[in-house]
Amino acid sequence: MAAAGNTPPKELHVGRLLRRRSIAVAGASDKPGTPGAAILHNIASSGFAGDLHLVSPTRDAIGGTPCLRSLADLPPGVDAVMLNIPRAAIGDAVEACIARGVGGAIVFAAGFSEAGEDGRQEQEAIAARCRAGGLALLGPNCMGLTSYAEGGVALTFESLDYRPSTGTRRVAIVAQSGATAGNIRAAMLGRGIAVSHVVTTGNEAVVRADDFIRAFLADGVSAIAMYVEQVRDPQAFLAAAAEARAAGVPIVKVHPGSSAPGRAAAQSHTGAIAGEYRVMQTILRGEAVALVDTMDELFDTLAILHRYPAPGTGGVGIVTNSGAIRGLSLDFCETLELPVAELAPGTLARLRDAVPPHIEISNPFDVGTSGYSDAGVFAAATQAMLDDPAIGSVLLPLVGGGGWQQAAKADAIAPVAEHATLPVAIAIVGDETPLDSDAVARLRDSGTPLFRSPDRALRAMAAAHRYAHARAALTERLAAPPDHAGLALHGVVAEHAGKAFLRRIGIAVPEGELATDLDAAIGIAERIGFPVAMKVQSTALSHKSDIGGVILGVADAAALRRAWDEKAELLAAAAGPDGIDGFLIERMAEPGLEMVVGGRRDPQWGPVVVFGLGGIWVEALDAIEMLPAAATRKQIEERLGRMRGARLLGAFRGKPARDVGTLIDVILKVGMALRADPVISEIDVNPLMVFEQGRGALALDALIVAEGNQGDGQ
Repeated sequence: MAAAGNTPPKELHVGRLLRRRSIAVAGASDKPGTPGAAILHNIASSGFAGDLHLVSPTRDAIGGTPCLRSLADLPPGVDAVMLNIPRAAIGDAVEACIARGVGGAIVFAAGFSEAGEDGRQEQEAIAARCRAGGLALLGPNCMGLTSYAEGGVALTFESLDYRPSTGTRRVAIVAQSGATAGNIRAAMLGRGIAVSHVVTTGNEAVVRADDFIRAFLADGVSAIAMYVEQVRDPQAFLAAAAEARAAGVPIVKVHPGSSAPGRAAAQSHTGAIAGEYRVMQTILRGEAVALVDTMDELFDTLAILHRYPAPGTGGVGIVTNSGAIRGLSLDFCETLELPVAELAPGTLARLRDAVPPHIEISNPFDVGTSGYSDAGVFAAATQAMLDDPAIGSVLLPLVGGGGWQQAAKADAIAPVAEHATLPVAIAIVGDETPLDSDAVARLRDSGTPLFRSPDRALRAMAAAHRYAHARAALTERLAAPPDHAGLALHGVVAEHAGKAFLRRIGIAVPEGELATDLDAAIGIAERIGFPVAMKVQSTALSHKSDIGGVILGVADAAALRRAWDEKAELLAAAAGPDGIDGFLIERMAEPGLEMVVGGRRDPQWGPVVVFGLGGIWVEALDAIEMLPAAATRKQIEERLGRMRGARLLGAFRGKPARDVGTLIDVILKVGMALRADPVISEIDVNPLMVFEQGRGALALDALIVAEGNQGDGQ
């Protein structure tokens, strides 16, 4: 295959794969049970009416359609070519497609990057040639794609029962795994949700999942389901997600894999804690991508968001006919951090009017047996809650009763749900027991999400709630601060220089100075007042306390002299060839609550901030929260309230409430510093001593790592 050289890339048109007028199949067959035969069956069963070209070096015709001898014989400008050929022939086939001006090619063959270094190099060479030649290659190692929209077609060897989609609400699916894409499609169709496209991207050598987000938006989808094992270009993905958000199209995504080992360059607690997966998770959720953990959550959240793409930020309202479900729902909402809405007096009055006097009026609202003979109570209660400004969604977890009772409930609730703009969902308990077919049909016709488990329904509602809050927070986010001259140093920055930077951005640090000799140290201590802290300063000693480099409570000049004589030479030897800068002499801080505040710039995803209990607790309890560096004050305040150990921020066991306002200020300033200074890759303030309300906070230790421009500062 010819080398791409320095040829500038041409524009790729993935839309020609989805909305094609002409197709070619290399490796077509009429032998039953072969991929080539399955491909032709799928094209025919999907009713493709465009130009079809078959390529076979040994056959004159297949099923009455003439065959070309090679791809070089194709007419110019074919939209999509399916390469059902061996891996070894892919390189030459790509060259032929480029020469004939083909729009896109689908490569089913495996054995490329997923198979080892040789395969990776071959894949990269093919990808470079495709980009230079303007060929939108899908795959390799994929199962193709299927479009169910009007004029759609199945370009896959998967066994399909092709049914065109109808209706205005349709879910598009893109997954690196072909089997998973089929699983999502089956789950959607099983719920009566129309599917517009199913795209399997495989190794994503050329076109990626984010390329198809834009193509889906052009087709007017209602939601996008994604299973992506690796986001190849995070910034391109985030740009596509922003387009989907602006179009009001939710993206619900599963991203498998726990946190990979932290980057080797991480020097601080912050760098070690902010692993790659966790950073990705934080950034995606901050950009209003509905990231979920399991396939069940993907199915369930899609069922809600495809129907209600603009959920409210208020709490959930729950209407049930079971006291047991009421109690369990309260417990589960607390576990999920899904707030139960506090209803207005007017709403409570409407609920009171809907049921007999003996029924307790609250949220969750248990109607008791009043709904047995009058299903209208469920509709009245749902509408009353939807009219309450504190409500963001309404769930009806119900004991369905007999078939006629299920139908009555569906007939009463469906009109309310059909006209609602906030999510309304029903969960009929009973696991796999059959439901009344008329009730199911009524709910599906109205687009009302139907569940069989209150737990799954509430988990999906919680995902929709997070999505709504993320969308709202993006409208409140401050613009990135202007760039300003950052640190003059690179690598690990000594504490005294790091604290000078913190002071410059408005974060308080203890009074003190760097001393390079004993006399200077005594002079500084006498000026600021004993007792003092002595801290060795060296870029080679980032964790000073582990080697005895921190001496606290030095009471007088004599004690300082003894400490200097005992430690200076020993610590200089530990620091290696560069030695030490000296000792930072600081005023001892008063007791307070130790917190850690920091941030990290991921080279691909951008900056995040972390915060939590400091000192030894940061590792012992993993009491750490993470947010995008551009998080708002409200987001930080809410996350602090949910932090492990959050009770310590308030008055607790005789201790006064802490200065949470200043703590939030510090977190905001760290985030702004990361956004303004691309030279900074890590900031770690541990501990930040937070004093009682009104008395501020002090950064007692600071570690900054500066590694040059590492990417976008969001």
